[in-house]
Amino acid sequence: MYICVWGPADVQRCVNCNMYHHTSGLFKPAVGKTFILTLAIGILFGFSFAYILMATTRSLEEFSFFPARTENSFLDRHHHSDREYIQGPDIREMGSHGHDEFYHRGEDVEAKKLAKKVRVLCWIMTNPKNHAKKAVHVKATWGPRCNILLFMSSENDTSLPSVKLPVLEGRDYLWSKTKEAFLYVYKHHLHEADWFYKADDDTYAIVENLRYMLSPYNTSDPMYFGCRFKPYVKQGYMSGGAGYVLSREALKRFIERAVPDKTKCRQDHGGAEDVEMGKCLENVGVKAMDTRDALGRGRFFPFVPEHHLIPNHIDPNFWYWKFIYYPSELGMGCCSDTAISFHYVSPSQMHVLEYLIYHLRPYGISHNVEALHSPVLPTKPTAGGVSYTAEANATGISAKEKKTEEAKAKPSQAKDSPPKSAS
Repeated sequence: MYICVWGPADVQRCVNCNMYHHTSGLFKPAVGKTFILTLAIGILFGFSFAYILMATTRSLEEFSFFPARTENSFLDRHHHSDREYIQGPDIREMGSHGHDEFYHRGEDVEAKKLAKKVRVLCWIMTNPKNHAKKAVHVKATWGPRCNILLFMSSENDTSLPSVKLPVLEGRDYLWSKTKEAFLYVYKHHLHEADWFYKADDDTYAIVENLRYMLSPYNTSDPMYFGCRFKPYVKQGYMSGGAGYVLSREALKRFIERAVPDKTKCRQDHGGAEDVEMGKCLENVGVKAMDTRDALGRGRFFPFVPEHHLIPNHIDPNFWYWKFIYYPSELGMGCCSDTAISFHYVSPSQMHVLEYLIYHLRPYGISHNVEALHSPVLPTKPTAGGVSYTAEANATGISAKEKKTEEAKAKPSQAKDSPPKSAS
């Protein structure tokens, strides 16, 4: 701001600049070279300081003048955008633990037996830009535990390898990609597996627990399993991110009866993949199953573990609470000890889960899992009253099998039990 004083010789004195400027009418302020140099130095210093601050600070949210992120903001871990910019570790530097090491020797005998009886094909939804960023980490961690592992993309990649589907990439084309992927599986692998599991390239799955859950069921029955949501489809539908698994009969009905019929299945590429799958399967009599364990705890999860385990982590108004089909506890009660999948898992977090689940062993703790009698579970949606039924036992043992095991156990118990004391 200039403070001007007019003198008898029409000389305008600019008090701030200590300059005199002769005018013949309009006021025209002059800027000195010193001022421009000072301004340039100030701007350069400001940008340099900001760059150093951003480079050395882990998160700008540490400073109070940056507002906390909301559910709809960048890096929301309930959205795919959070995973797009995270750089995973170099697979070549990860190393490995041998399964025949001292602490692991013989521990997977039962799992290997079940893998021969309950054959699971896993196909992973991926795309060319995620082959090296995400898909390779599925291949390096949980993927090989499937009997057959396939990566579905729009380009061939011999390093995975990937299956090239005749589709366009992008979220608007996931439904057409899902149809093409299941068609490929139907044509090439229908009789090489019993169950067909679809997952994203940021899903982490514990395949042994998936087989354990599926073991009591007959793959000739039309059914599918996953994290059950309740809107849009009468019987509910399974979350695409948490992954869902179809029986062989469900896959046959989907490809042979649903996809070709425009009255049963959406024909274009649009629509939400998991919702459209739910509609198609319901229209051909495939049942959406209850995947909770004997204690009513969930097994398939659409978010990373801490978002389900930590109370109040998910806002009460968040869409998840309106979508889930069954009641879900907050805290440790949310999740089964035989949990199967988590979604939005970063590449680095996949390797952390791999270590914690398959390698870390507390001394003296046995990890043998016994099939328990299933209590009656509430199976109605969370809204309204709750009715009780024995739908989907899901404990890993049928009532007939339980009676057989009890009958076998009685003679050995009588033989091995110590004699009663005279007292």
